[in-house]
Amino acid sequence: MASRANPKPADDPGMPAMDVHAYARQLLDARGVAAIAEAAQKARAFADQGDGARAETWRRIQAALLIARGPGQADVGQEP
Repeated sequence: MASRANPKPADDPGMPAMDVHAYARQLLDARGVAAIAEAAQKARAFADQGDGARAETWRRIQAALLIARGPGQADVGQEP
């Protein structure tokens, strides 16, 4: 697992849910709610490049970020 200061995602499409949530927490700690938008942008970029597996990993990270940030905050980073 990457350090808190500079988390790096595992681009493994089979990344276990526990690892997705741990990575999301590190990303949220390092970048705040901007991490949600970053995850959405990465998911979109990989999808646009035709890399569905990596796009899905970033969608899972985005979903975990939305859960981790908790209720009562704006829905930053959600695609329409």
